[in-house]
Amino acid sequence: MSHDSTAAPEAAARKLSGRRRKEIVAVLLFSGGPIFESSIPLSVFGIDRQDAGVPRYRLLVCGGEDGPLRTTGGLELTAPHGLEAISRAGTVVVPAWRSITSPPPEDALDALRRAHEEGARIVGLCTGAFVLAAAGLLDGRPATTHWMYAPTLAKRYPSVHVDPRELFVDDGDVLTSAGTAAGIDLCLHIVRTDHGNEAAGALARRLVVPPRRSGGQERYLDRSLPEEIGADPLAEVVAWALEHLHEQFDVETLAARAYMSRRTFDRRFRSLTGSAPLQWLITQRVLQAQRLLETSDYSVDEVAGRCGFRSPVALRGHFRRQLGSSPAAYRAAYRARRPQSERTADPEPSPPPAPAGLHQEAPGPVPPQLRRTAATTSALGSSPGLSDHAREAYAARAGVPGQRSGL
Repeated sequence: MSHDSTAAPEAAARKLSGRRRKEIVAVLLFSGGPIFESSIPLSVFGIDRQDAGVPRYRLLVCGGEDGPLRTTGGLELTAPHGLEAISRAGTVVVPAWRSITSPPPEDALDALRRAHEEGARIVGLCTGAFVLAAAGLLDGRPATTHWMYAPTLAKRYPSVHVDPRELFVDDGDVLTSAGTAAGIDLCLHIVRTDHGNEAAGALARRLVVPPRRSGGQERYLDRSLPEEIGADPLAEVVAWALEHLHEQFDVETLAARAYMSRRTFDRRFRSLTGSAPLQWLITQRVLQAQRLLETSDYSVDEVAGRCGFRSPVALRGHFRRQLGSSPAAYRAAYRARRPQSERTADPEPSPPPAPAGLHQEAPGPVPPQLRRTAATTSALGSSPGLSDHAREAYAARAGVPGQRSGL
């Protein structure tokens, strides 16, 4: 899934400086960057494939700092150009950044700012979004990055509208993508934008990848919360919510347990997790529904009740929005993929506590991400566990209608 913003038409339509050329793509490399992400724009924009109907780009590989640049496996690279070469590029790509906790070199940030001011298109692949954010180029804009780093990006740069659901986000003159393969998706999107569907399709065939991928990062997103929350007072509220997913409660209930107003709770929760509390709560209910669909024979109506949804209709709506299928279709597809030997050999895991009127059974183990402090361990003593397959979804879609009645 991609997001094409129409909120910044003026930025998207800015003229390119006279010394810059639209067909020139500069790729900015840093020491410590992963070699796979770094190689994506080199492969897409650096190889002449005109015989296959792909218009040619001119590639400039630039070192963002003094070399040689050490990369994955201890390999050393020497970039043929320095930061000065960026001044000729119509597109500048930052494929990755070595550490989400350390600041990029100021000289590189200045070069990116100048390129943007002169009309260049700036692209951040995966953790490259942190470099763009450090340069101030994502302020007030929608952006994405690898789902695992999205909460950190949102917390560190609160003016950036981070959406961990998207494979890539096109905001006109600034574009960002999720991790690894999503970098290919975004580069193909750039070719499609510049030269049309036929050129992008021809390139996709050469790379042996789909020209467009459906869906977003939801199927890969983990249930885990940032490590910082383990020592935060909100940890107990989060633990209580996970333990009581089978009950019907809303965000107001969580705010009251935290002794906060709804507005303060929303702000505090988002600063810790990068997600709105309603989004997070709906996602946890859907994750629990996934687990029960995978490991039990409960009907969809029973699953809805055991996951705290007010009705099966609410479950179906949220489930489809997150995973792109109905609960029944998900269960059928999951069982069809699972080997028969696993289906018969594995013991049936215990389901979570049932709501009133349903048989009560013991919950599963405590999720390890929330087992860090004594307070959290105590609060999570009976929190339901998840199967590996159920760890394939995380962020619920924003703007879900019927916020109170939909849970």
